[in-house]
Amino acid sequence: MIRVIIERHIADDLAEYYEKAARNTLQQAMNAHGFISGEALHNANDINHRYVIVNYRTIQDWQRWYGSAERKEMMEAIHPMLDRDEKITILEH
Repeated sequence: MIRVIIERHIADDLAEYYEKAARNTLQQAMNAHGFISGEALHNANDINHRYVIVNYRTIQDWQRWYGSAERKEMMEAIHPMLDRDEKITILEH
């Protein structure tokens, strides 16, 4: 199993729109091959600093989702709401 941490920073006043888009993306990811679980969190000291933590069976499963047309379409909606590029960290046991 691997854990993927996706770190995003939302532009001011776009949290409501981001929440909707991020929820939709996580729901789509739940249907991806190898998806185990996921959660969305925010930094207690900065409401615009968000984290999505997902567990996948293998790195290949994550890469399949990451490169999928579904994720790319979702990111087209999310990317304009970010004030910097997302940061992705892949962790394994």
